Amino acid sequence: MKSPKKNDKLISTFTKAERVMFLTKAPNSHPKIWESTNSSKSHLFRLPSKIKKQPSIIIPKAYNNEDNNSTESTAGKIKRMVLSQDGRTKLNTLPDREFYAYPRFVTHVDDRFISNLTNLYRKYLRDEFEILDLMSSWVSHLPEEVKYKRVVGHGLNAQELAKNPRLDYFFVKDLNKDQKLEFENCSFDAVLCTVSVQYLQQPEKVLAEVFRILKPGGVFIVSFSNRLFYEKAISAWRDGTGHGRVQLVVQYFQCVEGFTQPEVIRKLPTDDNQENKSPLSRIMRLIGLVSASSDPFYAVIAYKNFKPVHE
Repeated sequence: MKSPKKNDKLISTFTKAERVMFLTKAPNSHPKIWESTNSSKSHLFRLPSKIKKQPSIIIPKAYNNEDNNSTESTAGKIKRMVLSQDGRTKLNTLPDREFYAYPRFVTHVDDRFISNLTNLYRKYLRDEFEILDLMSSWVSHLPEEVKYKRVVGHGLNAQELAKNPRLDYFFVKDLNKDQKLEFENCSFDAVLCTVSVQYLQQPEKVLAEVFRILKPGGVFIVSFSNRLFYEKAISAWRDGTGHGRVQLVVQYFQCVEGFTQPEVIRKLPTDDNQENKSPLSRIMRLIGLVSASSDPFYAVIAYKNFKPVHE
């Protein structure tokens, strides 16, 4: 393959065992191909040519391990592991990159959930923020009317990420293989993770990395519902209830030194309908005669070091 031109940008997904390189044009142009290199084999994949706006692919700055260890502070250190080895297991043991190789241009939660999440972002995210959207997809839940300083996306499928109109840059990386995020310390004001935390097999290490790349006072918002790819969710999540899953995410935050006490937000289908609050309705839902009207909404939110006060 010909070497890239000056205005081309190149990215590596940074895994040791498997290295995947992406080639794309500069911002606002139309990327045509990217090259995937797995061991000694190369494959070319074509991106859709009719895309109104393409985010460019980011080349993150290298993580400086010496700088991260130069302080005596315990902030960002993992105090304890939350999950047992069994709790990290998945029914589908194939590499996640293979499972997500084919793009899924669908929404995984209903309109009510998306509306709740967008309103939450309106409240917690400011327009001057630099944002990292972890485990992102082809749709954005950020408020359309707000233009943020920078939005970086991460995921496992480049075609999905290339369709996301809110991303300025994106990168592809399997966080279950390698949890290191190749950004400098204190790079982002906010990190988001939407309906994907259930797939993390090393959540403690991922949250420690999120802590490192957040600016002091930066916020991490983890949102989820009761939907999931069952075979790809970890055992601890599959076996849990709504309340149990909330507590699990709370423990993820608490196991990393320096995060503030997590704030939990719940918006259940019964909250909007007085009729659904009746004891009879609850019993009928419990035995499966009546289903909930919409997806439950959960969000767990914490800050690095302190919660800032904005005027």
